[in-house]
Amino acid sequence: MIVLLLALPLAAAGILARARGHAATVLHGVAVVGTLLAGLVVAGGAVRGTDATALGGVLRVDALSGWMIMVIVVVAALAGAEAPRYAAHGRALYALLHLMVFTMLLAVSTDDVGLMWVAVEGTTLSSVFLVNFERTRASLEAAYKYLLICSVGIAVAFCGTVLVYYAEVVRQQALAEHSAHALRWTTLLALAPSLPPRVIEIAFVFLVVGYGTKAGLAPMHTWLPDAHSEAPAPVSALMSGVLLSIGVYAIARFKPVVDAAAGPRFAARILLALGLLSLAVAAAFLWAPVNYKRMLAYSSVEHMGLVALGLGFGGALGVSGALLHVANHGLAKSVLFLLAGRIRAAYGTVELAAVRDLVTALPFTGRAFMIALFALLGLPPFGLFVSEVMIFGAGFRAGHPWLAGVALALLVLGFAGLLRAAHRMLLGTAPAAAPPRGSWLGTVPIVAALAVLVLTGLAWPPGLADALALAAKAVSR
Repeated sequence: MIVLLLALPLAAAGILARARGHAATVLHGVAVVGTLLAGLVVAGGAVRGTDATALGGVLRVDALSGWMIMVIVVVAALAGAEAPRYAAHGRALYALLHLMVFTMLLAVSTDDVGLMWVAVEGTTLSSVFLVNFERTRASLEAAYKYLLICSVGIAVAFCGTVLVYYAEVVRQQALAEHSAHALRWTTLLALAPSLPPRVIEIAFVFLVVGYGTKAGLAPMHTWLPDAHSEAPAPVSALMSGVLLSIGVYAIARFKPVVDAAAGPRFAARILLALGLLSLAVAAAFLWAPVNYKRMLAYSSVEHMGLVALGLGFGGALGVSGALLHVANHGLAKSVLFLLAGRIRAAYGTVELAAVRDLVTALPFTGRAFMIALFALLGLPPFGLFVSEVMIFGAGFRAGHPWLAGVALALLVLGFAGLLRAAHRMLLGTAPAAAPPRGSWLGTVPIVAALAVLVLTGLAWPPGLADALALAAKAVSR
């Protein structure tokens, strides 16, 4: 099933590169549904504690991988449902979307550290052309910025990967042993207590900077607002909803290795510092946003900072909160970007000042945007309220009351900025010429995503707590 899961989007990308017209849309829909079903089957087995392997162990899905696969395929289905609105303006949209999904799935379903690095770089190469989808000067500049900064980041991550391999070689030479699978997660975790701590510490710094660039953590976040605001809505949904989380996933995979080799405090301090900095940067830019897509992009910096705090606070509560936040943020942010695309199509602008009386002008889009934004703000009864309470609860429990308090104050500051912007967009004075009303096409996935956000905030479905605990155990062992 792992091979099938990876083969579906890859084959779809190849076929859709040549397909045209209505046939391309049908094939795209079939591939989206097939990937969703295969992903849920693979993830369902993994989060119940049954690890799956393929190709001699190169592919391996445990509970953490299964959690990430579930988030990827669900967000990809949401983006895929909205993609036909944009496909008429670019033939390569379908193919590149599925190629992007393939690289993300490969990154989280391989046991090989080097192959994961290749897959993460592949996510950049497959999505950079989508950032420049509209072929404007602004989108071209955003695409170049995205490519250059993320390529430098992934090069830094490569240096960290080489240092990890060097630490493994030093260990093997000291014990006169040899391992053919030195760059496998399973091997690294088994050997981690005996790895040279100083080398691993230096490696983790490189890895956090490299993969933190992909995750959009400050101060490596500078590509994110431009790329997310210029890309088409389905691409922005994928980038913000799951692509950032791929960078967090890579860091989370290395964290237990560093904890075992150098002690838990080293990695925690770095993650807490970057998480707090990300919240501060996001709060500053969210206080008075002028572009609603850039506003959502800076909100992603804020939420990735919260995830970093959860991993830094550690423990079952902190890591579980971070992983739940990844899923909740993926749903809420992807819905918001998809709706932002509809708002832009109706109003013809991404300037926040030009969007007024959204609830009246676009009844469904306006109300759904309001609900999704309330979810993103972490208000009850939505799932992000639960995951944020878990993260901050872990901070106070772990003995970081001042840090958790400052982070909470920064979160409130960003909350105020987003709420003020929402008030202006949703209410205000109606425009002289009301924009056209939106279509009901594709509303079912959006309603379903909002329903899941409410469900994870009110009453967890059976098995969710156990799945989350298993996924968290892979990080906090």
